[in-house]
Amino acid sequence: MSPSTLFCFAHRGYQRQASENTLQAISQALALDVDGIEIDVWNIGEQLLVTHDRRLGRLLSGNELITDLHPDALRQRLLPCGNKIPTLREVLELIGSNAQLNIEIKGPNSAALVAKEIQTFVSDKGVSFDQYIVSSFDHRQLHECLQLIPNVRRGVLFSGIPLDLAASTVPLKAYSLHTSLDFISADLIADAKQRGLKNYVFTVNSPDDLILLASQGVDGVFTDQPKIVLDFNMQVITSGK
Repeated sequence: MSPSTLFCFAHRGYQRQASENTLQAISQALALDVDGIEIDVWNIGEQLLVTHDRRLGRLLSGNELITDLHPDALRQRLLPCGNKIPTLREVLELIGSNAQLNIEIKGPNSAALVAKEIQTFVSDKGVSFDQYIVSSFDHRQLHECLQLIPNVRRGVLFSGIPLDLAASTVPLKAYSLHTSLDFISADLIADAKQRGLKNYVFTVNSPDDLILLASQGVDGVFTDQPKIVLDFNMQVITSGK
């Protein structure tokens, strides 16, 4: 069986062009016409900021926990590309209806704010709830999202192979299973498919891995290099003609 195309999520935007999770990186990914964008959010002083690390030091100077900082102070610090950390609302405004948005909840006590922000934006702009996926390794926050905003799809993140495979997605009424490339398993993929879940794999940057995953029936990938995935999809489409 010939491989299928893969849904392409630009992981934290297009990081080759700008610092991850910035409006500039997201804009660069949208310019490539990717299928989706993946971002990370933290509740910092009751504001949802789009950033990945729990502690400063990798992209921003310092070594503080970001939850110990005031959100305005954090947003005053410039990232390597010269941009600031955006808010979730700014990202929602930028993307509009141009791509799907996967919002990964990284920090604690974020689910209620995420639900409120999406509900407000959908009400204000008239976009569809189907445009969004909320994902997390924190399955309790995903369950909270199910209670607060059930019409937004949920993606369950795993960094290993659970003993019960994809069974934990059932009480979350999940839409998709997000699996680490390091732990990809034919049994896990098959079990998720039997449960009607989409299989999305992170973080995939090699053409060889794309071939392998597509042949295993994976639905999509999160990638730091979206052009590689888009080129792969074009080759699949061309070869199928």
